[in-house]
Amino acid sequence: MPPTGRLTAREWTFLGITLLFWAGFVILLGKDTSWDFRNYHWYAPYAFLNGRMGIDIAVAHQGSWYNPYLDLPFYWLANHTRAWIALGVLGAVQGATVIPLYMMGRSILRVVAKPGDAQLLAGALALLGQFGALTITEFGTTYYDNVMACFALSGLAIIVCNRDALRTGPLRNAAMLSALAGLITGMAMGLKLPSMPWCIGFAAALLAVGGSGRHIGLRLAVGGIAGVIGFAIFAAPWMLHVYEQTGNPLFPYFNAYWQSPLALDAHYRDLRFVPILFWRQIFFPFLFTLDWHVAGDLAVQDIRLALAYILVIPAVIVLILKKEAADALVERRAAIILFAFAAAGYVTWLKFFAIYRYAILLEMLSVLLVIAAVGLLPIARKTRQLVLVGLAALVLVTTRSEFLERAPVEDPYIETALPPIPNPGKAMVVMTGDAPLGFIATTLPPQIPVLRIDGWFLQPRDGSGLTKLMKARVAAHLKSGGDLYLLADANDMNRARAALRDYRLAIRWPVCQQFDTNIIGLYQWCPLARLP
Repeated sequence: MPPTGRLTAREWTFLGITLLFWAGFVILLGKDTSWDFRNYHWYAPYAFLNGRMGIDIAVAHQGSWYNPYLDLPFYWLANHTRAWIALGVLGAVQGATVIPLYMMGRSILRVVAKPGDAQLLAGALALLGQFGALTITEFGTTYYDNVMACFALSGLAIIVCNRDALRTGPLRNAAMLSALAGLITGMAMGLKLPSMPWCIGFAAALLAVGGSGRHIGLRLAVGGIAGVIGFAIFAAPWMLHVYEQTGNPLFPYFNAYWQSPLALDAHYRDLRFVPILFWRQIFFPFLFTLDWHVAGDLAVQDIRLALAYILVIPAVIVLILKKEAADALVERRAAIILFAFAAAGYVTWLKFFAIYRYAILLEMLSVLLVIAAVGLLPIARKTRQLVLVGLAALVLVTTRSEFLERAPVEDPYIETALPPIPNPGKAMVVMTGDAPLGFIATTLPPQIPVLRIDGWFLQPRDGSGLTKLMKARVAAHLKSGGDLYLLADANDMNRARAALRDYRLAIRWPVCQQFDTNIIGLYQWCPLARLP
């Protein structure tokens, strides 16, 4: 039988040591230099805290309007403590997924040997869930997909670990548990909108618990309301602010619907990876397992999602036919909840995003899914155990992570070698190219406005309202006698020259200066002149 009751001192020690391990792991890796960090994860909280939305324009491309609340804690820690402390806290928070993974494994496993076997196996499975290719890659980065996974997995763990109370217990207790799980899951989506598929999975999990009509209806209603509240806590204030500034609460996304005059009549969604053909939808887990380009930009390889996909389907058929093994390795109703959550979340993810980073939760959960699926099959228990051991070994041997380039752990967290600016009160900076430059903008004197006149969101000839506004601001600045400077990646100067020509500007090449940062890259700082 699975263990019940509170965690023992040994279990708390295991969880604490795991968090410390991931904290130390992230400190040893060093500072995140990923594209997203340099683009908006450092700039967004800086812009929010310093009221830059009315001063700068599109510094971080579309990311200039992303919800900054998720980035605030790390930004504050990195600026007010030591770099290693900020990284250690980040690693511990990202490693906290071990807690819901362990709690679920502890609750669903059936072990007939010694009482401590379930805890030992649950701990091993939780750690195996954390050693996925993408999970390892994202440790210490500010993508935060793993942090959102911790929220959603915690909501799922509440359901799995309290399935009996939710199914047949007092309605008041069922309502409170559903509300808590819904609130936590909704917060994930409020902080990062791509967490939306796990809200759908959460609803499916509540439904899969079963019970009377009153229990099911109450769980769905209370859980849904709490989920909306959790979402609103972190999303509503920012969406209202963006709506006041742009006329679109999701700016620039879905602008074909909101019709903000600042952007084009388009949805601006990244649909590069969403499979259109039916056969690609069916075989998508195998396609991105064989070729990481199919579902993202990170060169990782892990077969665990494909294994879960191919094993859960026959397990569901076994459940429907009620032919599962009499000595299943997991509790039947718990397996149904896991399958419902994963299936609903996966299908939603496939239809809306199909970006592997956003499915990192499934990578972590796949270990429990595989255990549940194989454990239900009507074959000899010894055979099932050998199959699981073989699959675990196969996963570990074939997993390939991508350890992104990191920077040394030194203070201050962000430092640039920008040339001195003679009159910052009279200066304006324009950015060009697709390179992430937001982190550099945070080191400029605060009185200098920064406009990205060219990038993958806006271009000088796109006809958008923002481009028209920037052209008017640049013209007014020059008319007032202000100084104008270019900030661009040193390897992207041909594009800079072309973009500036559309603004009737020229680079003063003899006085350009290259500079670097303590993160990564080589950049150009150039005074600009007006073309005749």
